[in-house]
Amino acid sequence: MSHELIIFLAMVVTFAAGCFALKLPVSISMVLSAVIGALVGGQGIPLRHLVEGTFSYVDTVLVITCAMIFMKVVQESGALDALASLIIEKFHKVPALLLCLIMLVIMFPGMITGSSTAAVLSAGSIMAPVLMLMGIPALETASIIAMGGLLGMIAPPVNIPAMIIGGGIDIPYVGFELPLTLLTFPLAIFTVLLFGYKYVKKLDYEAIKLKLNNEPREKYGFRIFIPILLALVLMVLNKAVPSFPSLGMPLIFLIGAAVGLFTGNKIKVVTVCKDAVQSVLPVLGILMGVGMFIQVMTLTGVRGFIVTSCLSLPNGLLYVAMAVAIPLFGAVSSYGAASVLGVPFLLAFMSSNQIITASAISLIAALGDMMPPTALAGIFAAQVVGMKKYTPVLKKCLIPALVLIVWAILFIIFANQLAPFIVLK
Repeated sequence: MSHELIIFLAMVVTFAAGCFALKLPVSISMVLSAVIGALVGGQGIPLRHLVEGTFSYVDTVLVITCAMIFMKVVQESGALDALASLIIEKFHKVPALLLCLIMLVIMFPGMITGSSTAAVLSAGSIMAPVLMLMGIPALETASIIAMGGLLGMIAPPVNIPAMIIGGGIDIPYVGFELPLTLLTFPLAIFTVLLFGYKYVKKLDYEAIKLKLNNEPREKYGFRIFIPILLALVLMVLNKAVPSFPSLGMPLIFLIGAAVGLFTGNKIKVVTVCKDAVQSVLPVLGILMGVGMFIQVMTLTGVRGFIVTSCLSLPNGLLYVAMAVAIPLFGAVSSYGAASVLGVPFLLAFMSSNQIITASAISLIAALGDMMPPTALAGIFAAQVVGMKKYTPVLKKCLIPALVLIVWAILFIIFANQLAPFIVLK
């Protein structure tokens, strides 16, 4: 047994013991595993490397924090309620399209924060009663919300696993928009129609209308949507008009949040910011822990060992290993799976277009949020609809999960053929 494998096993065992035996937060368990890995590797307690690791994903931390502040402002202003009521009013006569638009609303917080938890707990909690009012059972509603949160996490503009994978081999997060769109939105449409369409063929809009929150839209009109529209315009403006200076995602979200303070319900700024930061602290902690974990793996040679092990696999086994290992490791953290295993697998597919391959691997990594025992998307989706156990949700989502893996692998196999059409420079 090689020295690097012993170090890696020590880190994994420490992490598992911290999470499952000691019931420590994932972030603290990652810090402990990084320290143990350094000690077993003969590096002592390398404070400099631990601090450097903590700041590895500082850009991502800023994006998530600012995006969550924006999301909380949009939610508290009444814009999400207004958007839900508008969509149902305009499209209730076309149930299939209505379901697809509701799925888009569920995905939206994940799309701008890169967190499935944010999507499930914000838009998911708002749309769950609406879906059940439309006649969709609690289990199917929870499954729609869980998969919506997961796919929203991967959909553009913010995809943290893709950022992490790209950062591992110095690929800038540019040109990912169309590949990620094609990877996620067809799956979202498939999932919501699979679980919901048969229940909404004959929709009784008058019964639903009474229970919708129409007050924000009636009171504030079009202006309540201005923060969302402004953020979307600023996101695409730099690409449409290259001479326009790039503001950066954190600043765009803060501008949108600032405007949102004056377009809807009165908002207590300090309270909203505090709640927003508090809600994403576990995610931020995981990112910092992942940074330490990866830094120590690099320091001790474990990362190189994993890379060479992946590169040595035959092509057929490579796809199987990726489809199994990345989601399983994602039970620890989908971000950790993207960094620890996503980067080596991307290197193994160096002959394929890197942007499409990284996008597809990030989609597979997202399944970690549905893997027990953490299963964040499944657990919170079950809670949102009032279910006591989340295992039925995971079982229900098995078919979409398998379709997701096959879809991602097809993109990797045909990456070079697709690249001229979907990778925009």
